Formats: sequence, structure tokens, C-alpha cells
Amino acid sequence: MRRTTVAVGTLFVLLLAGCSSSPNDAGPTATPSGTPTATPTGKPETPGPPTDSGTAIPVWAKVLRQPVDGQHLVTQQRKYVVTRGSDEAGTTTVQDRTSKKIVVRHTPAAGFVAQSPVVIDDHWALIEDIRSDGPDPQIKLFRYDLTTGRTGTLGSLPPVSEPEIGAYDGTFAYSSTDAKNRSCLIVADLATLSSRTITCTAAPGYLADPVVSADTVTFSEITAPETAHRCKRLQTASLSGGPARPVPAATNCIQWSGASLRGATVWSEVGASDPDQYQSKAYVRESADSPVRALGVVVTDTIIACGNWTLWEIRAVSNGDDSYQIDRWRPGLAKPQRIYAGKPGTALTPMTCQNNTVYVEAAYLSTTPTYTETISATVG
Repeated sequence: MRRTTVAVGTLFVLLLAGCSSSPNDAGPTATPSGTPTATPTGKPETPGPPTDSGTAIPVWAKVLRQPVDGQHLVTQQRKYVVTRGSDEAGTTTVQDRTSKKIVVRHTPAAGFVAQSPVVIDDHWALIEDIRSDGPDPQIKLFRYDLTTGRTGTLGSLPPVSEPEIGAYDGTFAYSSTDAKNRSCLIVADLATLSSRTITCTAAPGYLADPVVSADTVTFSEITAPETAHRCKRLQTASLSGGPARPVPAATNCIQWSGASLRGATVWSEVGASDPDQYQSKAYVRESADSPVRALGVVVTDTIIACGNWTLWEIRAVSNGDDSYQIDRWRPGLAKPQRIYAGKPGTALTPMTCQNNTVYVEAAYLSTTPTYTETISATVG
């Protein structure tokens, strides 16, 4: 089946992946009690409006340290923390940050694995399982009521047809196949399950790789897949309504993914036949009609929007050792700002964003014993 996620090479495999298509299904029941394997630290956050911290380098806080084969942070919300086990299926737990009670323990059915991200708000959590192997690939969604720990119906939400789900707090976006066999980009609200179709494309083309910011969804349109004429282009659409608009490319047909916020778009480009798809060239336009500016080479598929910023990861090699950095940018800055520089031999997972806070897991693979540590920074 088609696969649009780049292989991350030397990044350790903590985020389980796969793909396929199927209708939405009811799922396994939760275990609302028990002792958590890991207890992330930190006090509950006080809700409030987003703030702009200016260009001061944010302070990174340690959230969760575990063995490489332990629990791994998926995301942390003001009331709940979501972790995933290193078991083959990726058992997901949702824990109340105040009481430390596990309100959901979700174990995928046999043959399925959990897929990131988990979409969560104060009341609901959406978890995705996929089965990509065998003759009957499927995608299943489960919406948990966090007050009861039980799954409920998904209403009239269109079924998911591609594994990638983009999320920003309680808003999420994904691809669905409609009655005309077109691939359509859907934006939905977790609390109400209300949704709207952004745009559709005829088969065999399809839409994928949605990235959601506070005001925009950015996604890929792939045409003529698995042919010499394959073309991958980016589009953006406002969450408040209106049609999708193309993101003009630096090199046509090799755009990979990106994020848009307040009219500016940062994206990356790498060809499908490029021998090093793990890294890609990044660009920015401050508005749809502004000139393109090069941002250098980034780790493919790591561009996100969080708060007032767009962020991405960079890989550097020195004396044979890999090291990773995190840069950020917003309109008005002449060049990106580095906000994290990892030690050589330390790998990073892709970042996630919740409530204007970035979370990323660093794997210390050259230490004895090896371990992982999730860190966070409020970016404003």
C-alpha cells in the first residue's frame, strides 16, 4: 500500500508507523485503574491565553526519563499525560496529572500497532491503530471519554484512509476517501466531532501529511503516484474557512511537508528518488506572494508550528558522530534562531506541540545504560 512517511534512518524507532484504510471501528475498552509504569513529573498547568515570550531562548524542562524499552511520552496536556509502551503493539496510557490515576489503557488488537499522535483535550482522546501488513490493511480510530475511560461513537466523522493525522490541541486533520473514490482532506473538532472537507483529488492521486497550526492546515497532494510523473505539491487552507491554496515551490513536484502560520509557510523539498530522503532542503515564504528564502538542510518531516513559531530539527555530523539541533522562526526574523543543541550521539524523535509547549524525546544511545529523556519548552 502507498506510504508517504519518510524513513527516519538513524532516529530510533519509538513512534510506531504504518498505513492503510478502513471504516471507523469501535474498540477495546479501557482499564481505568492501575499503577502507571511511569509517572511524569510537573505540576498541572494553569490555563490561559497564549503569550509571546519574544525571542528569549526558552528554558527546557525535564519531563520523563526512562529506559529505551520503557514508556515514552506521546504528549502532555494541562490535565493529562499520554505515554506509549515499547511493546510491539504500543500500548497507550492516558494518566491524570493530578491524581496520577490511569484513566485509559489502550492496547491495540492483534496485528495492529498504535500510531502517533494522540489528539487530546480536557475531555476526549483520539487514538489511532493501524494494520499495514497482510491482505486486509486497516485503520481504526478510538475516541475515549476521559471522564469514564470508555470509547464512544465517532458520529458522522468521515473514515480515515491515510495513517497521518495532524493535530493542534483539539483540532485535527486527516485524509478520507469519499463516495466518488476521491481522496479528501478533512478538518475536525475533537470535542464536537464536527468536520468539513477542505478539498479533494481524484484517484489515483491522494492527499496526505497534514500539519495543523493555530490557524492553518498544510498538506500534500500526490498525483500520478508510483509513476515517472509522480508529483508532490503542498497546499494550505485556513481553519476558519475558504479554499485551499498552493504553496509555490522552489523546485516543482518535490515538496515534502511543511507548516503554515499567520500567512507564512515553512516547507521542505526532497525528491522521491533522492538517495538521502532523511534530510531535505527547507524554504520559507512570509506570505503567498513573497519571495522564497532558503533555510538550509533539515531533518525531513520534522517541521511543526507551535504557539507563534515554526520549528524543525537539524542533523549535524562531527567526527563521525551525529548530533541534533532544533531551530525556530517567525515572521520578522532575518534568520532562524537555535533553541536546542544536543550532545553528539543523542538522537531526537519528531517534536509535538500542546498548549504552546514543545515536547521532544532525546535518546542517549551511547551511554551505559542507554536511556531516553523527554524535555519540553514553552515557546509562546
